[in-house]
Amino acid sequence: MPFEFLFRRIGIVAGLSSLAACVPAGRETLSPAALPITVQTTTPAHTPPRLPARRPQPSADLLNAVQALGAGFDGAVGISVRDIDEGWVVAWEGDTPRPQQSVSKLWVAIAVMDAVDRGQMSLADPVTVTQSDLTVFHQPIRALVGKDGYRTTIGALLSGAMTRSDNTCNDVLLWRVGGPAAINRMLATKGVAGVTFGPGERHLQARTAGLEWRPEWAGGWGFLQARAAMTYEARDKALRRYLAAPIDGASSNGVTLGLSLLAQGKLLSPRSTTSLLTLMRSSKTGPLRLKSGLRPGWTLAHKTGTGQELGTLSTGYNDVGLLVAPDGHRYAVAVMIASTRQPIPARMRLMGDLTRAVVAAADR
Repeated sequence: MPFEFLFRRIGIVAGLSSLAACVPAGRETLSPAALPITVQTTTPAHTPPRLPARRPQPSADLLNAVQALGAGFDGAVGISVRDIDEGWVVAWEGDTPRPQQSVSKLWVAIAVMDAVDRGQMSLADPVTVTQSDLTVFHQPIRALVGKDGYRTTIGALLSGAMTRSDNTCNDVLLWRVGGPAAINRMLATKGVAGVTFGPGERHLQARTAGLEWRPEWAGGWGFLQARAAMTYEARDKALRRYLAAPIDGASSNGVTLGLSLLAQGKLLSPRSTTSLLTLMRSSKTGPLRLKSGLRPGWTLAHKTGTGQELGTLSTGYNDVGLLVAPDGHRYAVAVMIASTRQPIPARMRLMGDLTRAVVAAADR
């Protein structure tokens, strides 16, 4: 099928317009016009001396791959691939808000580095983490926090949040930069559209479960006990309410826009951009998600997110990042699984397959 004809069949959206539809409940074949896949073409990040007559376009192979991955996955998923250097975007349900979970740590990290750039704080600034600062779920720093607290630095907390996805490290940094309202102002000011920051780890997880956070739950055990005492029906109702309108919602296109702006140096100073991307390349989480599709010479600076589960239902299973080819060509990629009953290997395979599709298209 000719390339131009293929694009006419699925619909090209120029600029910032998009085509949206819902994921079908079954796996029946849809007509091309009904498929929730979009293509956007924008001004390239690096404008060549002589502008070509036609803007760069994604390959038909990548377009078909993204469509197949989105349509073939049994769950609510958003996928976005943004070519930072050429300016195009291919997405599957790319404008639908989905739970970020720990992907939101990326925006806290940007706010911290922005404060460093403006001289409001230093990575060497001392911080004492107390037991009342402890949050829920994954928080490796908890073992270090005694009755007198744990003395550390802003830089060490940032490393813990970004490389180990430590919830307590992230929440301490969040309040150091002004809390959720400050993060949302930063996102709006810097033009990261399609991303909303939630209320912070403790309040987010409590509300997702249908509870209100209590200070005495610091550390997590009290929260887990309270959640365990709830009925299945109450938790199911709360979780479905969260999925319908996630308080930490972001679209996959919004996330790749933020990653693109970061990579282009439009959010932070060159030094802070390099420092943050170095941390993201050093991430210990999600080695079998997007990273599993890498090939020799390719690198990934990424941030994962993992939400709560209820029975066989998994929520907020994500991986987003900056994928760089051996020749330096850059892609912002995001896979955000809002909900699914697929097992972990199937979720990870979806993410790895997206990376493999981008690599294969670039190598052709």
